[in-house]
Amino acid sequence: MADIDGGHLVAKALKAEGVEYIFTLNGGHIYGIYEGCADEGIKIIDVRHEQVAGHAAEGWSRVTRKPGVAVVTAGPGVTDTVTAVANAFQAPSPMVVIGGNSGIRSLLSGGLQEFDSVTMMRSVTKWSNQCADTARIPDFVATAFRHATTPKVGPAYIEIPIDILGGRVPMEKVEFPKQYRTKARMPGDPGYIQEAAKLIAKAKRPVIMAGSDVWWCDAAGELRELVERMKAPVFLNGMGRGSIPATHPQLGAQSRRFALTQTDALVLIGTTMDFRLSFGKPNLVHPEAKIVHIMSDGTEIGRNRAIEVGIVGDSKLILREILNELPRAGHEPNGDWLDKVMTEERGYKEGDQALRKNDATPIHPMRLVAEIDQYLDKDATVIGDGGDIVTFGARAIGIHQPGHWLDPGQFGCLGVGTGFAIAAQLGRPGKQVLLLNGDGGWGLNGMDMETMVRFKLPVVSVISNNGGWGQTIHGVKKMYGRALGCDLSQATRYDKIVEAMGGHGELVERPEQIRPALDRAFKSGLPACLNVITDPNIGYGEMPGRSQKRIY
Repeated sequence: MADIDGGHLVAKALKAEGVEYIFTLNGGHIYGIYEGCADEGIKIIDVRHEQVAGHAAEGWSRVTRKPGVAVVTAGPGVTDTVTAVANAFQAPSPMVVIGGNSGIRSLLSGGLQEFDSVTMMRSVTKWSNQCADTARIPDFVATAFRHATTPKVGPAYIEIPIDILGGRVPMEKVEFPKQYRTKARMPGDPGYIQEAAKLIAKAKRPVIMAGSDVWWCDAAGELRELVERMKAPVFLNGMGRGSIPATHPQLGAQSRRFALTQTDALVLIGTTMDFRLSFGKPNLVHPEAKIVHIMSDGTEIGRNRAIEVGIVGDSKLILREILNELPRAGHEPNGDWLDKVMTEERGYKEGDQALRKNDATPIHPMRLVAEIDQYLDKDATVIGDGGDIVTFGARAIGIHQPGHWLDPGQFGCLGVGTGFAIAAQLGRPGKQVLLLNGDGGWGLNGMDMETMVRFKLPVVSVISNNGGWGQTIHGVKKMYGRALGCDLSQATRYDKIVEAMGGHGELVERPEQIRPALDRAFKSGLPACLNVITDPNIGYGEMPGRSQKRIY
């Protein structure tokens, strides 16, 4: 039987996992993988910076629920990817990174880009290891996918030295793993399910807060059924946004502080008690509120705040079990509390109307995101890559389907946008993909708009150009009276940069120009950039009725 090289073994192992794309930036240490992928029909999406390759791999997992794959060259290729891997680790999102290295047989000889990437990656991955035998490459790839997809999901890393990748072995000596990971889902502990149902049944002012686990567990249907059965207000964050359509009468946003400071029972589903919930402190969550916390990662339960019932497992199964148990617990919903919260919600939204229609120049950021909200299709994917403008966007842009809002998550990583957008358009071809940028955030990885041009991926980037790092500026001015190292130039023509790359670009300076510019950008069929000049003196912290600094 013929010999096979390591690059083709990598590709065959990825093909067995159903991988359609690898996200990468070329280098001699990994080139053999390209040859293998081309022969196996796996498409190579080559970007301009390895960080973008990493973000695209995470973005693919977020859009498809399948692990994305980044392939990066040795040394600086791997280190450039670390930020993206750390973001996926914190999120958490499943992905696999394959990195190169100099030859294992010349270890410690000072080879080109020789570097101990395995040790470095261990702090931001679930599993990080070096494959030192060409014949075992399929086993290492299978192991990486098993670690990445087993809850708690997250990134996994394989280092393959160049001589191992270029090595050749007889096919009969290669074992391709089969049935090497389970898709079994973990139900909740029956006793705790009963306790949760009893607590919900006794609640007079219940609130539901749901996050990313709802998306990963495909639990949107069960969540909606629970929300409607309980007659409780629901608030969403992270990948949970869209699990309840934006038009649902029980979905809140601006009334979150009002609801949480008065609730007597908080049901947390697939979201952590982190800074977005003020760490569960009494300034946001009522000090006597009883908490039911449902998570796939049990280490998050009880972090920062005592809980009454903690249930570890798959949110879809657990919510179905709670729904089945509620009648036995004597649950009889009362809509008075819901009416009170949603009346408060309507009041906040009515207060936003003047800002949504604000005709001032420079453009008010609320007017910008309101125009986006009114223009987008219901199945559009919205990606937030910025500070203040993304918080404005989370307040005003309705998300109508699960998995259609992507933001950095807990890590707060700027620069995710182009990678996420590339993955979103590949995963949902022909659908609207809008990238909502701050001018600071766009500058980190905006060059990869050129990647979109090369691969004919029609993403529309809307930049709120306020000439600075707005989320920092407004806070430090209050504290110190000035903002050092925070200024950018509003004169920068981001639209011209994208136009020069072969995309569509427009400068938008007046509110009435926003909607026509959006229409032209999407109809151009090209990657597009709308450079929108917004008011540098307006920050989200000054917005009336804000629930806290970041609500996404």
